[in-house]
Amino acid sequence: MNILLLLYWEFCKIGLFCVGGGYASLPWIQAAVVDNYHWITMTEFIDIFTISQMTPGPIGINAATFVGTKIAGTPGAVVATLGFVTPSLILCLLITYLMKKYGELSAIKGTLNGLRPAVVALICTAGLSFIWLSVWNTESVPTNFADFDIKGIIILLIAMIAVKKKVSVITLLFGSGIAGLVLGLLM
Repeated sequence: MNILLLLYWEFCKIGLFCVGGGYASLPWIQAAVVDNYHWITMTEFIDIFTISQMTPGPIGINAATFVGTKIAGTPGAVVATLGFVTPSLILCLLITYLMKKYGELSAIKGTLNGLRPAVVALICTAGLSFIWLSVWNTESVPTNFADFDIKGIIILLIAMIAVKKKVSVITLLFGSGIAGLVLGLLM
């Protein structure tokens, strides 16, 4: 299959099934681009997520653009991004019509209520992958939980406190980068 068609198709599937927004799309993107096709490494995937927090635009679009560029240059970026947004455009138009016409039906409300826990599960799964990589430097469940990176734990805990105190994303990321540099030099 032509690489551009494959990029479009894979990101179209991700866009179609990533109900719940950017964070919920992370496991889908990881499965396709890291696990199945090995287009990027888990470290590059985490880097995409980090960079997407500092740049405008949704995570999925930024990831599609980055992966597409890496695999097939500018044409790859365009088709991967188009693939990601095509299902959303179609679904939004369809859902808008259905909500306008049938939004008060209990079946519609029940369906939306049923999707919420699944979205939380997708977000948690992505979060665990990130924790494993940042604290144990592994892309899967650590085999030895005692073999952790103390720098990763320190930065993770400080970042969690900063998030709880509603520190801006830019400040959080900048501070975490500085903390990683300082701790890397000291430890």
